[in-house]
Amino acid sequence: MSSFIPGLQLSRDFYTQVVQPVVADVPHSAALIGPGSEVLAFDTERSTDHDWGPRVLLFVAPHLSAQVEAALALRLPDAFGGYPVVGGAGGTHVTDAATWFTRRLGFDPLEAATTLDWLATPWQRLAEVTNGEVFHDGLGVLEAARSALRWYPPDLDRYVLACQWRRLAQQEAFPGRSGEAGDDLGSALITASLAGDLVRLVLLMRRRYPPYAKWAGSAFARLTATAELGEALSRAAAAGDWRERQHHLGDAYRRVAMLHNRLGLTEPLPATTRGFHDRPFQVIDAQRFADALTAGITDPRIRALPPIGSADQFCGSADLLTDPRLCRAMTRAVLGL
Repeated sequence: MSSFIPGLQLSRDFYTQVVQPVVADVPHSAALIGPGSEVLAFDTERSTDHDWGPRVLLFVAPHLSAQVEAALALRLPDAFGGYPVVGGAGGTHVTDAATWFTRRLGFDPLEAATTLDWLATPWQRLAEVTNGEVFHDGLGVLEAARSALRWYPPDLDRYVLACQWRRLAQQEAFPGRSGEAGDDLGSALITASLAGDLVRLVLLMRRRYPPYAKWAGSAFARLTATAELGEALSRAAAAGDWRERQHHLGDAYRRVAMLHNRLGLTEPLPATTRGFHDRPFQVIDAQRFADALTAGITDPRIRALPPIGSADQFCGSADLLTDPRLCRAMTRAVLGL
């Protein structure tokens, strides 16, 4: 493990020492963005067993792509830093910015993004583009695109947050009801689902695009000042009965409600749990947070959208979420965009 070199560092060195001298006279931009655990800095030595190694995404003018690919294929090594290079022309993928972004996201962020563009793009894809590292931006396209995608516009920020609170509202009483009915497995499953939604809600509150399930907990753990919240969620997920789950979920709800109030997106709301009607289940009444956020949306077109949210909030199919064409068709149909 001591010899492991994180992929971002390895690819940065690969560009600086090997790729850049070959393309120095060609206007270009270079980065490590897009797919791969190393882009989000979650890679470990385990990652090296497949599709991992020194690689660079190289952007050039479209008419130069074939020429640059040929030069790189001739002059770049098969290995670097003790690892085989990954990808096409000697560990590089040569493309132009508009083509790459459109294939990866479904739209070109150098053009004005629409509501459909934002809501049809999965959080994982947005994280892949805004994380990683730009090694060189001679074309002036990468930093501009990444800046444009850094976070949702204010009204869409409120909309997505409201829809995430609404997801909690739809299930928050169910761990207790299932447990009371003798369905302890069901209670545990719903608790785990609520914990996952809370993790994603907090990431969204802290303006971090939640990565897909494998890395959601890792991304949450990197946030500052969330250790006690993480402990409450862990205890809720590990609890042995519904009353204990309810206790720890209540602790987590209160902490997330206080975080909401600190954001100042709405008037402060009581950060306390309450009974679910006349039943013995404690909830945060998450719908009031969703309603308050929705009331603060100034664009009537966004305020009028169905309270369903972005692609990740109403679809869990990896096959669909990794296909921008299908994502856009689904989001257009569901939200009426």
